[in-house]
Amino acid sequence: MSAAEHDEQKVTAWAVAGGRGDQAAAAAFIRATQQQTHRFLLHLTDPGCAEDLCQETYARAIRALPSFAGRSSARTWLLTIARRVAADHIRALTRGPRPASDADWHRAVDATPAADGSVEDRVVLQLLLHDLPADRREAFVATQVLGLTYAEAAQVCDCPIGTIRSRVACAREDLLVAYRDSGEPPRALRAIS
Repeated sequence: MSAAEHDEQKVTAWAVAGGRGDQAAAAAFIRATQQQTHRFLLHLTDPGCAEDLCQETYARAIRALPSFAGRSSARTWLLTIARRVAADHIRALTRGPRPASDADWHRAVDATPAADGSVEDRVVLQLLLHDLPADRREAFVATQVLGLTYAEAAQVCDCPIGTIRSRVACAREDLLVAYRDSGEPPRALRAIS
């Protein structure tokens, strides 16, 4: 058993124990998944809303934790909830005006873990990801940014694995096409070409 599989089993065990009332296990589950959940939401929604949506995700998850049976990994289950929270948020935004803030992109850059690329590269990648169609962005972020397997991403996005593969391939192509006219892509995109 790999270390990653062991970690997944531990996180799932914490979620099951948390659902049975073990407060320490529930807290360990939240600590173990919070950063990845926030990153997922950061890429799916307006960066200024990601923290609030992360809190909403955990509020829903804690309410549903007693019914979590462990048929999938707890992380996959949680990211499915996060995806629904993001979708609900986007639906609510389309019903009314959407305020924009210059500070949102600064928060997004600060929240993005340092990669081998420059800050400018990360901002450009964030902008390009934001311009992808939502279904492609979800699949790309889940697999290429968060490192979920295609099977896990299929569960999170509620679609077949083949659809995830197709969406990721299309997202890669979209991202690379966006750079064809602007010269050399940032280092963050070179890895996907």
